[in-house]
Amino acid sequence: MERAILLADMNSFFASVHQALDPSLRGKPVVVGGDPERRHGVVLAASYEAKTRGVKTGMTVYEARRLCPEGIFIKPQHHLYVHFSTRILRIMRDFTPLVEPFSIDEAFLDVTGCQKLFGSPVDIALALKRRIREEVGVTCSIGIGPNKLLAKMAAELQKPDGLTVLGYEDVPARLWPLPVRELFGVGPRYERHLKFLNIHTIGDLANFPVRILRMRFGVYGEVLWRCANGIDESPVDPHSLERVKSIGQQVTLPRDYYRLAEIKVVILELAEKVAERARGGGYAGRTVVLSLKDANFAYLSRMKTLPAYTDLAADVYRAAVELLERHWPEGWPVRTVGVALAGLTAGPPRQLTLFEGREKWERAERACDYIRSRFGERAIFRAASLTGAGVRYAG
Repeated sequence: MERAILLADMNSFFASVHQALDPSLRGKPVVVGGDPERRHGVVLAASYEAKTRGVKTGMTVYEARRLCPEGIFIKPQHHLYVHFSTRILRIMRDFTPLVEPFSIDEAFLDVTGCQKLFGSPVDIALALKRRIREEVGVTCSIGIGPNKLLAKMAAELQKPDGLTVLGYEDVPARLWPLPVRELFGVGPRYERHLKFLNIHTIGDLANFPVRILRMRFGVYGEVLWRCANGIDESPVDPHSLERVKSIGQQVTLPRDYYRLAEIKVVILELAEKVAERARGGGYAGRTVVLSLKDANFAYLSRMKTLPAYTDLAADVYRAAVELLERHWPEGWPVRTVGVALAGLTAGPPRQLTLFEGREKWERAERACDYIRSRFGERAIFRAASLTGAGVRYAG
């Protein structure tokens, strides 16, 4: 039996949540964005009324105000979005247990075995759209396909409040004429590389010799070729979120930091939070990732693999500082700092040491976890956070 996969994508989700909570906002240009005062002034979502005025996700709030001065600007409230997302997932699971969250506002549903209960995939999609609209107050676009890739591509073809069916036989006529950038999995970097090969459309990629793509891009070259031809055999996995791949923390600084000593304070605060979250989930990792963004939004990301798994802030901090000193020049402005622990495993074996005093550090960090969980984040923290460079406990 050919699979029947749905991808439900909520329309302008963050803005739609606020419109659902406050009906007076419906039909008006609503923009959800950060706080320009603390330099988090980026648009996270815009209603379609705001989008028609040129507002786009990712632009600065300042630019959005210039394009849409009559817009209603709202600071993000992530707890609301998580609550609405949970309600929507609950509705989806009334149709099938095979629901895979793809992001906070998207999810795949495998309804192959549910059609005798709820009708055809189109019938199920219409019923799902109706329930989400009536019970949650937001609209969604749904794509239907024989696999996750085509369902995802179908959902992008008609927005807002769309419903599109895309089968294997539709790929040449409906997908191949599109720019290669619109293929799921092709980002700006791969788009540039593909253009060097004179690949401009999805059809160009689908008909390009896969052998050359494999030589040029490795295994991912064949993956891109398969996607361009509508081939995807990955299952809808309802347990996908239970396998954490990395734990990260990022902060936009209140001002540009020029001195490495200042940046190290922020790295220490982020390393402590990352390690605390790892311990809380019972994880340890071997790869530390440092990401930095300068005043012109140029992005740098570097990683270091540790000799053993760790969940200690001290280990994460040392590796991140090593990356900083090796790859970032003193005096170059930093706007955003991120630290992540990847290569995670649950409950790894612990290697005891004779001379490093590691067990003492483990006890100390776990004691801090307990104090914070009982008395709050500000109950105990590093003295470095009291300096002018600290951001975790500022304000």
